[in-house]
Amino acid sequence: MRSKASQQDDAGKRSDEVIALHPSESGMQIGRALLHALHNAGISVLYQDREMKTVWARNMRAPWASETADGKDLLSPAQAERISATKRKVVETGDADRLEVGIPDTDGVRWFHIWIDADRGDSGEVQGVVTTMVETTEQKRREQTLKTLLREVSHRSKNLLAIIQSIATQTGRYSESLGDFLTRFRGRLQSLASSQDLVTSSNWRGAALRELVSGQVGRYSADPSHSLRFDGENPYLNPNAALHIGLAMHELAVNSVSYGALSRPDGQVKVSASIATGREASPGLLLVWTERIDAGPRNKKRFGSVALERVVPTSLNGSATLDIEEYRLTVPRGNFEIE
Repeated sequence: MRSKASQQDDAGKRSDEVIALHPSESGMQIGRALLHALHNAGISVLYQDREMKTVWARNMRAPWASETADGKDLLSPAQAERISATKRKVVETGDADRLEVGIPDTDGVRWFHIWIDADRGDSGEVQGVVTTMVETTEQKRREQTLKTLLREVSHRSKNLLAIIQSIATQTGRYSESLGDFLTRFRGRLQSLASSQDLVTSSNWRGAALRELVSGQVGRYSADPSHSLRFDGENPYLNPNAALHIGLAMHELAVNSVSYGALSRPDGQVKVSASIATGREASPGLLLVWTERIDAGPRNKKRFGSVALERVVPTSLNGSATLDIEEYRLTVPRGNFEIE
């Protein structure tokens, strides 16, 4: 006979299994309730004796609902042997074990967590194994999706940091003082932040051109509906194109506030977008900014002109020309899509 202390230890280990029964409750009621719980939770339970013969099974859904209730019709030989070996080990040692199994399916792979527990008799001897199978396919897919998103965020964050580093370097090169650098650099960071907000709100898909242009020009105009005229196509820019075209619009707007149309209460800038569909050239976006520029320092190279003529078109594999009152940017089709 087992000692009282041993029985108390076992009672402590099984404290999570103890159910307080109401006087009116019966074992049959509890059993039916548990079967409903198994069914609703999608949990399959299999009980086998020491020789791995099935004694009973409950809620055995596919792929486990085979003749042997062991899933052998769908498991590979290696998987079946792995599960069998784990069960034999649990019978020998009495220690519970768990494993994860992926089973090929028409929609990909179905994943399952399998818990294997020893069932002990009153004498403490292992008399069988209880195998619990729970499908975790959706959880697995969510985890894989999350990992993919995190890799994408990391990749895009590195790209964004590279853009910021380039802007900081070029702004410093063309700044006359620390104050001048801070003013220009902050403005460019705010431009990136504004474009990035659009990209983020679209789940990293990108941004619509009209909304991007309106947002950048609107930051420097009291009445964007009057000061900006947008004509033509409204393609959806990918994230990289949105950030760089947003930077171009920012530089044009800042220059316009100093010397151009936005420096006058009644001034207006025009942005037109057209899609080239010629047979010889692949479809591309032609973006044109036009305005009237007043007298001002035009022969001195600054980062604004460097960004417009070199940085932005190079980042988009496109081309650009900058004249006194017009900026033309050609953007290859890979940077946008037409909705």
